[in-house]
Amino acid sequence: MYTPTDVYKAAAAAKGKDERMTFSQNFVSGGIAGVASRTITSPLDVVKILAQVGTKDTQQGFLKTFSNVYREEGLKAFWKGNGIACVRLFPYNAVQFASFNYLKVMFSDPTTGKLSAMNALISGSLGGICATVVTYPTDMMKTRLTVAHADPSKAKYHGMVDCFRTILREEGPMAFYKGMSTSVIGVVPFAGGTFMAYEILDGLWGKPKEKMTPMENFINGCLAASFAQTFSFPFDTIRKKLQAQSKTVHSSMKPDVEFTGMTDAFVQTVKKYGPLGLWKGTTANLAKVAPYAGIMFAAFEACKRWFLFYNGYTISPWNSTPKPGVDQSLRPDELKKSTAEKK
Repeated sequence: MYTPTDVYKAAAAAKGKDERMTFSQNFVSGGIAGVASRTITSPLDVVKILAQVGTKDTQQGFLKTFSNVYREEGLKAFWKGNGIACVRLFPYNAVQFASFNYLKVMFSDPTTGKLSAMNALISGSLGGICATVVTYPTDMMKTRLTVAHADPSKAKYHGMVDCFRTILREEGPMAFYKGMSTSVIGVVPFAGGTFMAYEILDGLWGKPKEKMTPMENFINGCLAASFAQTFSFPFDTIRKKLQAQSKTVHSSMKPDVEFTGMTDAFVQTVKKYGPLGLWKGTTANLAKVAPYAGIMFAAFEACKRWFLFYNGYTISPWNSTPKPGVDQSLRPDELKKSTAEKK
């Protein structure tokens, strides 16, 4: 009978690739991870978006913004747009993680199963772009709902459905794709950089990914996202300004600069605030991104452990030790067939 160590070594030698979860299981795990992390960090995201757009509540700095928003709109204001954000993030993170894991298997070394930093960058970028294109209209609606007043009597939009109908009626279907080109460009350094850094950090622990603790996954997620977000933040700032731009909304919801497109938005922002104006809201963003990504990756790994147990590869959803006698190199359908033949 194999010991857990023997089984793990046999799997690594056989294929070197981890194909123990199905595409749908990666999809569900990514979705759950995204919703959990987004809801917990929503107050920081609201402050970040308001600062990027340039609303009057944010003109006195990061900490003062919290008290300004609370005084003007109440506690529920910190979860403005969280509903549509969760609707968006479930498919976004699900598509991103599922695509990345699929591409990771495709690009990894067939002998060692390892993924080079460049291939991790490519896989992460392509996964992020796929997710962005599929879910972009919901991201645009999230920005509009976030900059709108939380009080229903003063709000431009009354929920997700009304927001969709109002934008469609007043601005047309193309309004849902405002700033998408900026978003796709920004995905490359952010999504690609995040996953590339995550893969590099994984290797620094000197242990198989399956044996890493939730805390180690949390630390990896925090460092990877913080690194990537710092470089891609200007694209995110311009995207938010483009999404908020509209002739039909109240002046309090409009961006703090006037522009005619993506390039002009960069020019006008730098002209008014200097280069650092592209990083307005970065304090709230870094405070949000680190725990957001850490929680997201840790939650994804927790879901993965449950599915590996469900698929019959491990001894428990709380323990990643391989189940004795189970060939870890088999795909779920192959393992199910093998198990049935033994009975």
